[in-house]
Amino acid sequence: MSYDIPRKVQQLGIDIRPEQLKYHNKRVRLSKRFSFDSAHHLFCYEGKCKSLHGHTYHLEVTMIGRTDDRGIAIDFADMKRIAKDRVIDVLDHRYINEVLPPMNTTAENMVVWMFEEIRGALSAEGWSPRVELEKIRLWETPTSFAEVTKDMMEEQDE
Repeated sequence: MSYDIPRKVQQLGIDIRPEQLKYHNKRVRLSKRFSFDSAHHLFCYEGKCKSLHGHTYHLEVTMIGRTDDRGIAIDFADMKRIAKDRVIDVLDHRYINEVLPPMNTTAENMVVWMFEEIRGALSAEGWSPRVELEKIRLWETPTSFAEVTKDMMEEQDE
């Protein structure tokens, strides 16, 4: 197998026209994963988790959107900044019972709070409606996660 070394770097306006940057008008799903460490305990629960303990959580944020004129729906750097500002930096290396709104700090409650925070940032920054938060998945252990989707969040409470 042989490899060709590029002889020159493409230049906008010479090798590719601006109108060629956007290849399609399809919706695209983008995901970014994060890790953070936190301590918590659960109320009204008879098991190991009623005592103060910690987890290395893994968070997956999935957005869906159409690309702009450059062919970008949302930059992964923007996804990272929003998730870090609204969720990761709030919870990392913290006792989350103190920093979250009053709730039992179950994965089920936390994913809804995380969805609301990130969706609020997308709206406040003007990403919506071109880019929408589609799903939040929070792993509490390597084999256990809670998930909430846009459709689930739009369902009427019973």
